[in-house]
Amino acid sequence: MKTALQKLSRAALLAAAPGLTFASGAAAQPASMKPGDELRPLYATVDDVADGRRLAESSCAGCHGADGISAVAGTPNLAGQRPSYLYLELKAYQGGRRDVGAMTDAVKFLSDDALVKVAAYYASLDPAPPAAGAAPAGDPLQAGKAAAAPCGGCHGETGVSSLAGTPNLAGLSPQYLVAAMKAYRGGQRKHETMKALVAALGDADISNIAQFYAAQKPARTQTAGPGDGAAGKAEAAACAGCHGEDGISATPATPSLAGQDAQYLAATLKDYKSGARSDETMRGLASALDEKVMEDLAAYYASLEPQAPNVPKPLSAEEWAQRCNRCHGSGGNSTDPRYPALAAQRADYLDKVLHAYKTRDRRSSEMAAMSDGLSDADIANLAAYYAHQRARAVVFVTVPAK
Repeated sequence: MKTALQKLSRAALLAAAPGLTFASGAAAQPASMKPGDELRPLYATVDDVADGRRLAESSCAGCHGADGISAVAGTPNLAGQRPSYLYLELKAYQGGRRDVGAMTDAVKFLSDDALVKVAAYYASLDPAPPAAGAAPAGDPLQAGKAAAAPCGGCHGETGVSSLAGTPNLAGLSPQYLVAAMKAYRGGQRKHETMKALVAALGDADISNIAQFYAAQKPARTQTAGPGDGAAGKAEAAACAGCHGEDGISATPATPSLAGQDAQYLAATLKDYKSGARSDETMRGLASALDEKVMEDLAAYYASLEPQAPNVPKPLSAEEWAQRCNRCHGSGGNSTDPRYPALAAQRADYLDKVLHAYKTRDRRSSEMAAMSDGLSDADIANLAAYYAHQRARAVVFVTVPAK
C-alpha cells in the first residue's frame, strides 16, 4: 500500500503530547522535572529560537558546527535533532548524569530557559544530508567473504585448507577467531605473514571475517601427519576438559580440534612448550609432552569429524535497523520528540555511542539490552546504515494513502 507523510502541526502535537507517558528508552528524566516538562522546547517562539541561536553560536559552534552539522570526528550533528531529546540530554549533562567534561562545563551555569532555547534552535535547523556515496554492505557474511579473500590462498576459499601445516578455519567459533586475529595484529601471537595480513584490518573487518568462517561447513583435513592416531586417543583425555569430547569444544573462546590439520596441531604444541606461543595453561600441559606424543595427539584429532558451531546467522544492518526503528522511527527518523533521530548522523559518533552502551559507559537498560547482541561489525554496519539515511527535520507520521 502506498503511504504519504503527513506533518503534524504544532497545535496537534502539543494537544497529543500531554497524554504521552515518559519512555524509559529516551534520555533519563531528572527527578526534579514534572511530567510534560521535557516538552517545553515544543512551545518555543521565534524569539526563543533567536535567543537559542545566539547562545549556540557563542558556546556550541566550535564542536557542533555553526549550522549544527559537526565536522569533528565523534561529535554529533545537532541540526534537525528532536527538541525534547536535546533538552533532556542538556539537563543530563548539567545534572551530572552524563559526564563529558567539555559539555558539563558548557552547560553548568545555564538557566533552564537557556537549555530550552538552545534545544529549540538546533531542532529548527535543516538536518545534515545523508553520508556521501553508497552505503557499505550491511550483510556481515558478504562483507566477511570479501575481507577474507586474501586468506583463501592458504586457508582455502571456504576455510578448509589443503596445505599441510596450515589450519582449517571453517566452523571455528567467531569468538576464538576474533581473539586469534587480534593476537596476531597485536603481536601476542608471532607469525610475520599473519601479522602483515591482519595489520590493516579494523575490528569490524575482523568480526566479519570471523562470522564468515564460522558459517562455513567444516571438513576433516585431507592432509596427513606422521603420528599414530590410536596412540593419541589415549593421550587426549587431558585435553577433553577444555577442547571437548571428540575434539568439539563447548566453550566459544576455546577452539575445537576435530578434523584440524595434524602438522599444524603438532607445531602449535611445540610452540606452547618452547614459549614461542604464550598461554600458561597450554604451556604447562605441553611441557610434559615429547615430540612423538604431540604428533600422536595431532593425528588423533585430525582423524575426527568436525562439527559446525551453534552460532546464529548474523543479522544485516537492515535487519538490526528494524529493531531500532521501533523507537527511533522509520529510517531513523523518530516521531517522538524525546527520542533521538539517527538518520544522517555521523557514523563515527553512532559507532562510539553504541560501544559506550555496550560497555555501560553510557547507561540505558533498553540500549544496553539492544547493544549486547551487537558485534563490532554489526555496530559499524548499523552506524553506516543510519548515516546514509535521509533525515527529516519535522516530526511526522506515516498515514495510508486514500
